[in-house]
Amino acid sequence: MNLEAEMNLEARQAVEAIVMVAVEPVAPGLMAQLIEIPTELVEAICARLAEEYRAEQRGFELVRVAGGYRFRSHPDAESYVKRFVVSGQSDRLSSAALETLAIVAYKQPLSRAQVSAIRGVNAEGAVRTLQQRGLIHEVGRDPGPGNARLFATTPVFLERLGLDSIHDLPPLVDFVPGPEVIEALETSLMAESRPSPETDQSSP
Repeated sequence: MNLEAEMNLEARQAVEAIVMVAVEPVAPGLMAQLIEIPTELVEAICARLAEEYRAEQRGFELVRVAGGYRFRSHPDAESYVKRFVVSGQSDRLSSAALETLAIVAYKQPLSRAQVSAIRGVNAEGAVRTLQQRGLIHEVGRDPGPGNARLFATTPVFLERLGLDSIHDLPPLVDFVPGPEVIEALETSLMAESRPSPETDQSSP
C-alpha cells in the first residue's frame, strides 16, 4: 500500500471515528482541522462512505444535517428503532407547541408577542417548552419599544428534521390551497349566506 492510500485510509477511519462519537453533527471544516486535510477531501470521504453504506444496505446511514455529518438509523429499520426507543413516545410535543415551532421556523426571528398574535392565543407556555427541548433559543432583542426577546430555531431543530439549513424547509405555498380551491370555497360560502326564495319573502 502506497503512502497516499495509507493517508486516505487513515483519513476515512478518522472521519468515521469522529462522527461515531460526536453527540451533534460534525462540520466538515472542523474535521478537516482535526485530521489536517482539506475540507474538500472530508466532503469527498463522507460522500464515498455514505454511498458505500447504501450499497451494503447497512442499518445506518451517514447524512448531512444542520451543517455537519452524523450517523442515523436507516429509515427501513424505523419500526425496530421505535420498539427500542419506547421511552421517547411520552415526549411528543403538543399541538400547541408544534404550531408555535412552525411559526418560529418560518417567521424567525420573532418575539413571544408576535407568535401569540399569529396563533391568536398566548404562546408563552409553548415557547418555554420549545426552549426546554432545545428546539428554539433566544437570538437577540427587538430594537422597538420594550426590547422584546427574539427567538429562532436551533441546530437541534434542523437535526431532528434531517435538514442541512433552514432554507431546506418546504415552501409555505405547498400548504396553502390553490386559487381555484379558494374561489370554490368563496362561491360556496356566498351561496350559503344568500337567502333562499322561500325565506326571503317581503311583507305584504
